[in-house]
Amino acid sequence: MRTILAGLAVAGLALCSAVASVADAAEPSSELIAYGKTLVEAGDCAGCHTADPAKPFAGGKRIDTPFGAIYAPNLTPDRDTGIGAWSDADFTRALRYGIAPDGSNYYPAFPYPYFTKMTKDDTLAIRAYLGTLAPVVSRNKPPELRWPFGYRGLMRVWNAVYFKPGLFEPDQSRSAAWNRGGYLVTGLGHCGACHTPKNYFGADRDTQALSGNEIGGWFAPRLDGASRTGLKSWSEAEITEYLQSGRNARSHAGGPMAEVVVNATSKMSDADVRAIAVYLKGLPPARRETIVTPPDDAEMKAGQAVYAKLCIACHEADGSGAPRIYPPLPGNALLQSINPSSTLRIILDGAHTVTTPRAPNTGEMPAYDKQLSDEEIAAVTNYIRNSWGNAGLLVTPAQVAKARTRGANAQE
Repeated sequence: MRTILAGLAVAGLALCSAVASVADAAEPSSELIAYGKTLVEAGDCAGCHTADPAKPFAGGKRIDTPFGAIYAPNLTPDRDTGIGAWSDADFTRALRYGIAPDGSNYYPAFPYPYFTKMTKDDTLAIRAYLGTLAPVVSRNKPPELRWPFGYRGLMRVWNAVYFKPGLFEPDQSRSAAWNRGGYLVTGLGHCGACHTPKNYFGADRDTQALSGNEIGGWFAPRLDGASRTGLKSWSEAEITEYLQSGRNARSHAGGPMAEVVVNATSKMSDADVRAIAVYLKGLPPARRETIVTPPDDAEMKAGQAVYAKLCIACHEADGSGAPRIYPPLPGNALLQSINPSSTLRIILDGAHTVTTPRAPNTGEMPAYDKQLSDEEIAAVTNYIRNSWGNAGLLVTPAQVAKARTRGANAQE
């Protein structure tokens, strides 16, 4: 009898310990939650998973891809439509391997090919923070992909060919700052999701990492060390300032990058932003820059006429502008990019300088889509891409027309 009671006592202690462990798991420390919040911000999770600002992280936002559209899922802790019923293992497997709790595969628009580099501790910190959000009932929408891409089973083949799971591997020959920057850029920050060229199947061209890519009608510019169209001429301090404030003496953030600055990089610690700058400055050019043939004299004169009429008041005759207010044009890396999509978007739609705690003052450039023809926009684009020592490939009126149509469709 005594043996039985002793056994029951041991079982009771074990049960209490198990209950205590569950309670501890259900109540992460405030420090862990706060750390998770910084990781969620650094990964700009809200940027994709928030359709309605009144319901942050409740999903439903449409994400267009070359294969059709998908809708970001609900990350709130609602047990039926969010992740409230998920285990830690479910969350880790989803984040690092792209596999849902039911065993189905996510599409790589969810950047698990980057998140796979994250440590388990960081993934669980993210989960701890998401668990503190207000639960929202928001059912996930099915994807709208062209045939045959709607068959999730195809992702097993895609993963077998293109997905390389594994943690970020520090380079012992580099500084701690460089390695931290590498972890953020190639992992949590998933910078290559926008800035790395993709192949026909939507996978990264690894040999051309961070060498620029068109996305959503914009061109995410080179982040490598290319001299004319990359970051070779930028200092670590200039990269840091740009990420923290959305502008520096060379450029302003626009389009999707403006959202990244507002939602993510402007909220990161000084040490982490500087680490990103250290890492990016250490990248060699991933591919050669394109040899450019300048436009003929007639094209340059036509563009100069448009520039003198509409642009010179803010950007000055020599293109110098007013740094941090009106971006300078000489030596502007984005302006000289192989793909002119971002320049065309700014000219057609105008631009609004983002405001951040470090740079609260606003700036604005008017839209010229109604004022200028395709020929005039092509001419002025060629002029500014090939003046003051710049060199950019020729832009045609047909490219402008395509960009104009794409912009109109996006606003519908």
